[in-house]
Amino acid sequence: MNFELLNPLRWRKSFLALILGGIVVVWFTFIDTYSIWTRVELNQRKAELKEQKEQLKSETQVLKQKIENLKTDPFLLERIAREEYGMKREGETVYKIREVD
Repeated sequence: MNFELLNPLRWRKSFLALILGGIVVVWFTFIDTYSIWTRVELNQRKAELKEQKEQLKSETQVLKQKIENLKTDPFLLERIAREEYGMKREGETVYKIREVD
């Protein structure tokens, strides 16, 4: 068996550079803490979070508008109290009708 082929000191410099380059590419693509793979995943997560943030901002605006409407419109407040909480005025009788399936 020819042991000279197994000795890395006898290999050509271009072959060694190719092996080293391959190791570096694999390292920075998959293994490193800040690898390209990790960065792609983090950028996807960042885009999802930005979208969720915009959605929550719009929901917050809707809720703020509802709060403002409740503060300024007493009839709306009364309607919600009657429909959702079953409240009534003094002297009123409330009848609840159930639908039969």
